[in-house]
Amino acid sequence: MSHMNLLEIKNLSVAFKLESGTYDAIYNVSLDIPKGNIIALVGESGCGKSMTAMSILRLLPKNSITSSGEIYFNGTNLIKLSEKEMRGIRGSHIALIPQDPMTSLNPLYTVGNQLMEIINKDKSLSKPDAIKKATEVFEMVKIPNAKDKLSMYPHEFSGGMKQRAIIAMALTTKAELIIADEPTTALDVTIQAQIMNILNEIKNELGTSILLISHDLNLVGEYSDEINVMYAGKIVEKAASEEFFKKPLHPYSEALLKSLPDKNYERKLKTIEGQPPNIQEIINGCRFNPRCEKAIEGICNKKSPSLLCNGDNHCVSCNLFEH
Repeated sequence: MSHMNLLEIKNLSVAFKLESGTYDAIYNVSLDIPKGNIIALVGESGCGKSMTAMSILRLLPKNSITSSGEIYFNGTNLIKLSEKEMRGIRGSHIALIPQDPMTSLNPLYTVGNQLMEIINKDKSLSKPDAIKKATEVFEMVKIPNAKDKLSMYPHEFSGGMKQRAIIAMALTTKAELIIADEPTTALDVTIQAQIMNILNEIKNELGTSILLISHDLNLVGEYSDEINVMYAGKIVEKAASEEFFKKPLHPYSEALLKSLPDKNYERKLKTIEGQPPNIQEIINGCRFNPRCEKAIEGICNKKSPSLLCNGDNHCVSCNLFEH
């Protein structure tokens, strides 16, 4: 693996065993996360984004099968590790910021107590030192009156504050990779920007790598170094952020961008007709073809395109680019 990359996912495929059969959820996904970069994985809900994240953490549901692929983290293939070895990586080297901060904080303990437990895992610090460290981390994630906030309980925190507390916990682990799974979903727009700014500062100051999972292109565009667009379990386009917004190639990416409001709200918004397929639906050819305005009869409904890259590392999986 390249020494520039902290994480490399190679040809990962994951399937689910259901009563009616075995169904593919992620097909042949490859994704690199360089050190100190924010890499975005974008797509509608149910497209496989969170599955990809859970594969990295090896926290997939019991009825899933990883049918192929490797996930290298710092050169180690995570798929080959035992559960015990994975526990040593989860939380200390790879941290997760989940969609719903409510579920990650224990309502029975103060937020400071929960943070200090992580800071002082090896019990090497005195209580005043642990408090000092906790206060510093809270200040880093812009929690006002940090020291007083340590003695508060989760229910006394607003949604945005809870999300900051979770980021603080991820920071205290000194994780090299933070997986942020829709980290701003439940928050209003101004708080979303604040949370994204905090993640961006962490990247810049600590050199942390961040996998940012989102369905909101507007949000990720501003902060990510590279965008990977996922549709129905496949990555259909990947490009450096600037390049992606200037020149999206895949019809799905174009449609996603057209459904975003422009800065002055002058353009009429377009919607993408239809629904993303569920994993039990069998679609011949390109998975997007039933919803695609540019689909070519006789090609797109028969031939499944592969991901092809040009010289600028702009990759697209679309039959329109196969000639």
